[in-house]
Amino acid sequence: MTAKIAYDDVEVGTELPAQTFPVTRATLVQYAGASGDFNPIHWNEKFAVEVGLPDVIAHGMFTMAEAIRVVTDWVGDPGAVVEYGVRFTKPVVVPNDDKGATVEVSGKVAVKLDDNTVRIDLTAMSAGQKVLGMSRAVVRLA
Repeated sequence: MTAKIAYDDVEVGTELPAQTFPVTRATLVQYAGASGDFNPIHWNEKFAVEVGLPDVIAHGMFTMAEAIRVVTDWVGDPGAVVEYGVRFTKPVVVPNDDKGATVEVSGKVAVKLDDNTVRIDLTAMSAGQKVLGMSRAVVRLA
């Protein structure tokens, strides 16, 4: 695969299509099984509250993975991502109900770099709080 977006077709400020990702307790169980991260703060409400959390929280790496989907869906090739990093600022609290939580992610081209690359800054929010800080990806475009 190669990137579907051409470097010459984007400018600083180009906005990527925003996406909303649902997160339920079932999602967390599936992620725990796939990742091997069975920390009880991600599935045991009693334990999470005992250690000072408001409820069960989503895995940080899961939240990070959902956020980068905005970039990979836009560029059309996950292999186009050459660098990605975030800071975890707030947890995604996942209540035990039919709705769960949502993570809303938006992004925009912040800088055009050399070698057909751009830096994309992402904003990830849940329940009105920024859950990822300094969320940035460098992507090689066509």
